[in-house]
Amino acid sequence: MPVPLPLAIPLGTASLAYLSAKYALPNDLKLLSSYISAIVKIGLAARNDKLNFFYRLETLALSKTHANHPFIKYNGRTWTYREGYDMVLKYGTWLKETHNVAKGEVVAIDCVNSQLFVWIWFGLWSIGAKAAFINYNLTGKPLLHSVKTSTARLMLVDPDVSDAVNAEALQEFGSLEFRDGKGAVECVFLTPELEAEIEAVPAKRLPDEERAGETLSGMGNLIYTSGTTGLPKPAVVSWQKIWLSTVFVTGWLPLKQSDTLYTCMPLYHSSAAILALLTTLQAGSTIAIGRKFSRTTFWSDVRSSGATGIQYVGETCRYLLSAPPSPDDKNHNVRFAFGNGMRPDVWDKFKSRFGIQTIAEFYSATESPSGLWNHSSNGYAAGAVGRNGKLAEAVLGSTMRVFKMDFENNLLYRDPKTGLAAEAPRNEAGELLFKLDEKDIQSKFQGYYGNNKATNSKVVMDVLKKGDAWFSTGDVMRWDNEGRWYFVDRIGDTYRWKSENVSTAEVAECLGAVEGVEEVNVYGVTVPKHDGRAGCAAVVLDGLSGYQGKSRAQEVERRLRKMAERARKELPRYAVPLFVRVARKLETTGTNKHQKHHLREEGIVPEKIQGAGDEIWWLKDGTYVQFGGADYGRLEDGAVKL
Repeated sequence: MPVPLPLAIPLGTASLAYLSAKYALPNDLKLLSSYISAIVKIGLAARNDKLNFFYRLETLALSKTHANHPFIKYNGRTWTYREGYDMVLKYGTWLKETHNVAKGEVVAIDCVNSQLFVWIWFGLWSIGAKAAFINYNLTGKPLLHSVKTSTARLMLVDPDVSDAVNAEALQEFGSLEFRDGKGAVECVFLTPELEAEIEAVPAKRLPDEERAGETLSGMGNLIYTSGTTGLPKPAVVSWQKIWLSTVFVTGWLPLKQSDTLYTCMPLYHSSAAILALLTTLQAGSTIAIGRKFSRTTFWSDVRSSGATGIQYVGETCRYLLSAPPSPDDKNHNVRFAFGNGMRPDVWDKFKSRFGIQTIAEFYSATESPSGLWNHSSNGYAAGAVGRNGKLAEAVLGSTMRVFKMDFENNLLYRDPKTGLAAEAPRNEAGELLFKLDEKDIQSKFQGYYGNNKATNSKVVMDVLKKGDAWFSTGDVMRWDNEGRWYFVDRIGDTYRWKSENVSTAEVAECLGAVEGVEEVNVYGVTVPKHDGRAGCAAVVLDGLSGYQGKSRAQEVERRLRKMAERARKELPRYAVPLFVRVARKLETTGTNKHQKHHLREEGIVPEKIQGAGDEIWWLKDGTYVQFGGADYGRLEDGAVKL
């Protein structure tokens, strides 16, 4: 019997909506259209020999639509595209004429967030040179190593980091042997007086020949890894990655000319430099730069800049949630938060409290040839680092796969007969790999500058067939039947206890939901006379400053009891942390990502932990009690079996 038209229309609409949600059609169309746009634009830039991103700034600065449009907002000031372009030419002229910086030369930048960082960066591009972004938090050996591996003979230093680039460091840089016999490194401090001199330099545009000949796989920048497991490594950021990332994100967010994106993440990192600043340039919109992250000033900076989007990395959103509620929490123009590393237990709370319509979460790494993307405006994919349906899988699925792991040895599982890897079924955790062209690996993965050993360590061969090549992300992921990608853990962070694999991320998510727990960092620790690693959770408890003496101890005990109750209820028995370190604060990178290596090194030795001003507790009779030297001695004697 025919269905009446008034009834057929809503039924058809509902069916279409159901199918769209089930197969993620709108999501996939957004992904694919943004990707295709990126491919087209990068092809045009390469064909016209305009891969150098200086040309994108120049095009906008000389256009009628953008010359007077705000480019950068910082510290209460605004620079238009034309003003920014003129400053870039001045810095380029100064670098060329005063320091003889040559085409293709690498110059190190050790600067805090400001417009100055941008003028130097683009000034180098304007004369065909390249920048190596030095983490301004580095001192001592990591700083010396970073500058040395850049091969730079010139480093421009912000006076605000003079404590790091101190007399001892300057003496090292000044040695004629510092660059392996190629001479010293000249350190130039960008004082206000020098800035004024540079601004007085006539702006000169060098001919296109000075920027000609760039290739897709050629170096656009050097950006360093965080160095959480060793010394920082300079990753080559190619022009292809810069163009693909910025065009893709512009369409995927989407970002319009009228938008202002606020970031206070460090510009020495790819998230802020490439995915925020260069993306706003690609879109012809505005970047608002914060000097550094501050929980107390974040939202006032956002409001004063008129930002319509904000960038986050790591635990940024958790820190914002930990601030006392304010009547102004929703008093802003922000419609999206864009970044990576938002924990599932923070996701909905952050959206609800601050009235954020969309979370645009992504997964990637500075050196990675690809990434995952989750544009989430509802609760369906909350907590996922990426999402794709059947359409996107059909087009892009062969370029990324999750493979089974040998968790005992932290290696890919290999079939004993064929030696090949095996794909993990949906919902099973395994390592995420991205496909490379085995005939031209460098076309997608340029690796680490001057470090073939580290570069080769990221390439996995003979995965699905003999001779194929894949990029090793080093991350354990889970891909569910609905196409949602979930981060499980870093390889090496996952630990084994009682012959079971424990995901530190999943344990942290569980404990982070306990009232009064501000931060959690979970890791495995060695225990005397025990095999494997036991779980330890380093926690920061909120509001303890209001308690003293006995009342403080009772409050800590109460909260840890709640933590134990939740862990025993929500987690498998083997995943419940046996130890809790109550910390004053947790160590993070410059992009608010937790660091674990120092915590692992100190383990559960009471003297080391108390020496750092922290406390150590352990699980006994269903709750946590204080753990002391005598308890550790009993473990060493084998008198206690956990």
